Amino acid sequence: MIEEFKTFIAVVEHQNFTKAGESINLSQPTVSTHIKHLENYFNTILINRSIKQKTISITDNGYLLYKRAREVITSIESIKDELGSISNSIKGHIKIGTSLTIAEYFLPDFLALFSTKYPDVEIEMVVENTHKICEKVKSSNLDIGLVEGSLSSFDFNQNFFFEDRMVLTFSPKAKIDSKNFTLDSIRNKKWIFREEGSGTREYLNIFLSNNKITPTQIMVLGSNHTVKEAIKNNLGVSILSKLVTDSEGDALCTVNLDDTYNRSFSFITPKGIKPSNTTTLFINELEKYTSLNK
Repeated sequence: MIEEFKTFIAVVEHQNFTKAGESINLSQPTVSTHIKHLENYFNTILINRSIKQKTISITDNGYLLYKRAREVITSIESIKDELGSISNSIKGHIKIGTSLTIAEYFLPDFLALFSTKYPDVEIEMVVENTHKICEKVKSSNLDIGLVEGSLSSFDFNQNFFFEDRMVLTFSPKAKIDSKNFTLDSIRNKKWIFREEGSGTREYLNIFLSNNKITPTQIMVLGSNHTVKEAIKNNLGVSILSKLVTDSEGDALCTVNLDDTYNRSFSFITPKGIKPSNTTTLFINELEKYTSLNK
């Protein structure tokens, strides 16, 4: 039954029998057999198949089983971690989702230390914007998500671990006096936005709204790196994390903002599912690291 559950989880996540089989090294006929066994065992249709269109759709019972199957697999992995902890080496697997700012400017040093300390813990990392990470945690596709920005959902557990500061950022060529800064000096500038769903974009929207600035020209870019490079080339101004700007030295100019623009990084875990021992270990080490690097 465990293997059938793993197969079913893969089918739901890939929405395709062939791709699911490839992800878990099974042939398409074996995948179909596993799904049929589950449907016979639970006496229900889990997946509707369209032979003509070669598509599938998951039934309501299918999504219920998917959630329960994820819980079962997580519990089994937790038991495996507990039994493995008897040995000297801590082993396990953790699937992390992280937003771009955290992935690019916070996690590298922490993961280097964590992997050195726990070399037998396998880390699988997905990098998306905050909105997409939240969706994946809600659907239990991730063990833990590391996100930024304001969240309002009861679909996951949330805990804060680091305070970040957002700063107004522009090029030294922008002819903006950072020492005697005034809002009038930026009202008619081109503004560089991150994509919808980004935690960084959320704070830029707040800044523009609070200061009654309506951009006449905008540019939307999909990562901190591209925003940063565009600003360095004097293509516009934006709001960025201080973690991003500190890495650039004199190549960027910044103006500090008030505490309204401080934001917390948080880790989120699926509601109603006990974290595995490996996930708990990761959280404990993350909290230790941030307490030492405040």
